[in-house]
Amino acid sequence: MNILVCVKQVPNTQEISIDPETNTLIREGVESIVNLYDGYALEAAARLKDTDKDIKIYVLCMGPPQAETALRECLSLSADVAYLATDRAFAGSDTLATSLILSQSIKWIEGHEGIKFDAIFCGKQAIDGDTAQVGPQIAEALGLPQVTYGYTCECKGDELHILKETEEGKELVAVKFPCLATFTKPSFEPRMVSAKRRFAAKKMEIKHITAEDLEGIDRTKIGLKGSPTRVKKSFVPQARKSGTIFRGEEQEQSARELAKLLVENGLIVSIGEGG
Repeated sequence: MNILVCVKQVPNTQEISIDPETNTLIREGVESIVNLYDGYALEAAARLKDTDKDIKIYVLCMGPPQAETALRECLSLSADVAYLATDRAFAGSDTLATSLILSQSIKWIEGHEGIKFDAIFCGKQAIDGDTAQVGPQIAEALGLPQVTYGYTCECKGDELHILKETEEGKELVAVKFPCLATFTKPSFEPRMVSAKRRFAAKKMEIKHITAEDLEGIDRTKIGLKGSPTRVKKSFVPQARKSGTIFRGEEQEQSARELAKLLVENGLIVSIGEGG
C-alpha cells in the first residue's frame, strides 16, 4: 500500500507580525515549520504503517529549495520517500494553481515510481492561509472521493474508515481506495523524532520536480500570473472600545436601559408593555 502525504513549510504563526506601513506579513527572521495539520496527516499515515509494515509513505511539498528542511523533518518522523516541487514558475501560486501543480506532481511521481497511490493525506488547512481548499481541490483534479476533517483512520479491506469531525460531534465514514482525506488535530500528540531517524534523514535524497517535468501542465494557470485570487488588503484588526456598562442601583432600571439600547440598535424588537 502506498500513501502520499502533502505537506507545506509555513512560518511559525506565533512569531508573525504585520508591517504597519505595508500591511503585509513580516517573514524575515521568522522560523519555518511543517504545517501543524500536515503533521497530523503524516501521523495518521504513520499509525497505519505501525499496523502494516508493507505500507510506504511518500511526502510531497511545493516550495522553494529551503523547503527541503520540512521534508527532512517528515523523513525523520516516518516518511520513506520525499519529493519537492520547486520552480520559479510556481512562485506566487494561489490555492487553485497550487492544487493544479500538486495534482500534476502526484501523477508524475506515480509514473516515475511505477506505482499508484492508494490514499492521499493532507492537513485540513495551512496555518498561514487557513483556506482549507488545497486538499479538496486536489481530490477534484484527480477525480478521487474525499473525506475532510479526519481525526484518525484505519484500513478495512478495500476501504479507509475515518473518524471525522462534524458540527454535531464525530462521525465514522468509510471510503473506498483510492481516496483523499484531510486531517485535523486528534486527541493525542504526534510522535517525537528519534535521533536515529533524524541522522538517517540527513543522508536521504530529496527528489525535485520542476515545471519542465510536468510537461502537460498549462503554464497560464500556475504562478502569480495564473492565479485568479488577488489579495486586496491585509490589516491588523483595531481594538474596539468597551461597551456600555450599566450601574443602576436597581436591576429593573438597568434592564430597561439595556432593552432600550438594544431596540435602538435594531438588535431586538420592542413588543410593548406586558407583551
